[in-house]
Parts: sequence; C-alpha cells; structure tokens
Amino acid sequence: MSRSSTARTVSATRAPAGPRPTPAIGEDPREPAAARGKGKVADLWLGTQLRSLRKAKGLSLAQVGQSAGLSIGMVSQIERGLASPSIRSLRKLADALDVPVAWFFHADSGRPEAELKMVVRREDRRQLRLPTVGTNADLVAMDLLTPDLSGDIQLLMMTLEPGFTSGEAHKHRGEEAGLVMTGTLRLWHGDQEFLLNQGDSFRFASSVPHRYANAGDGPTEVVWVLSPPLV
Repeated sequence: MSRSSTARTVSATRAPAGPRPTPAIGEDPREPAAARGKGKVADLWLGTQLRSLRKAKGLSLAQVGQSAGLSIGMVSQIERGLASPSIRSLRKLADALDVPVAWFFHADSGRPEAELKMVVRREDRRQLRLPTVGTNADLVAMDLLTPDLSGDIQLLMMTLEPGFTSGEAHKHRGEEAGLVMTGTLRLWHGDQEFLLNQGDSFRFASSVPHRYANAGDGPTEVVWVLSPPLV
C-alpha cells in the first residue's frame, strides 16, 4: 500500500544522512524496503497467517526459526506484525511450513484490518492441502473460506474431479459437515455408505473411520466444515 502524503512530505525533507541501520536478522539489504513490506495492515495480515499456520501444524517458534534459518526473535516479530521479512526469508518460512509463498499474500485493495480478520473475498481465496486426501491429491482443490487457520472451525470449498477418492478410511477427533453444491458425493462412515446429490448435506463424527469420493462423471463441489481445523 502507498505511503500517506504526510510520509512523502517528511521523506522529501529528510535529515542529514547518518549510518544505515543494520538489517534485521534474515533481511536481505539488497532488497528495497517496498519488497520487504507494504504497510502495517499487510504486515499484520502476514503475521496472523504465519502464527495461525505454525500453531495449526503444532510447531514452536524455535522449530520454525531453525527450519527457516531465522532467529526466534525475528519469527516472533514477524508474527506480531512488527517486522517485514525479505522475499528470501519469506520463501524460507514458506518452505518450513510446507506452503507456497502465495499463502502469505492477499489482494487487500485498501481493505480495513477488521475485514481481513473476518471476511474472505472470492478473489482472495487460498488453496489448502489436507493430509487425508489420499494419493491422488491432484484431483482435488481445497479453497480455504475462513480467513486463517485459527479458531475452532475450518470452512473449505472442495472441488473433487472425476475419479477422486480420499483413499483409505481415516479418523480423527472432532466433527465434519458439508453441503453438496454440484455433482454427486459418495460418503462412507463406519459401515454405512451414502450417496449425496446436489443440495444434500451431512454431518458426522470424525472419530469414526470415514472416506469419500466423487461418484459422478463431472466435478463435485462441496462446502466442507471441519471442527477443529485439520491441516
């Protein structure tokens, strides 16, 4: 985001040059400030995404810092929106958390901070990979509909291509629910099997072994809810 006109005026009448500040740990001094951060709201957004993703994966600040080659203090500052990582550091953080770099960006268009914490615009959806989709993960797209991975509910728009199956039955704590938007979904829960069509919905205990598949010849779209979130 652009700086305010006040900021531009101040920069035009800058004080005599002094010693350059030492780049923060993990920063690349060759990269311009604009590449390292685009304003307070963007930094707060990035920090929220980093913190919620780290906690969802059960990792400590030390573990992420070690994997990314950054200090604990630097990771903590980024999470609190007090520091902007360089592009290089951001790539290392993305690798440490097994997500694409794009996970940390959003098209804010000047939107207020409060909206970024509550609302996901269609064009800002990010894709998420779950560990329970089997070996043909290339046949499913999972758009995250909640702003981040914090909280008690995870909302996804799942698009299952023809031939997709989640593989072997799996179980975990919590509940799942969903609404079939288009196509046909086959759902197995324990020793029960269900065929759901457009407009049908479901809810089940995730502690019972379950699996699912696209039962049609075209894509199946399902709004899927998980509580607690599953990464």
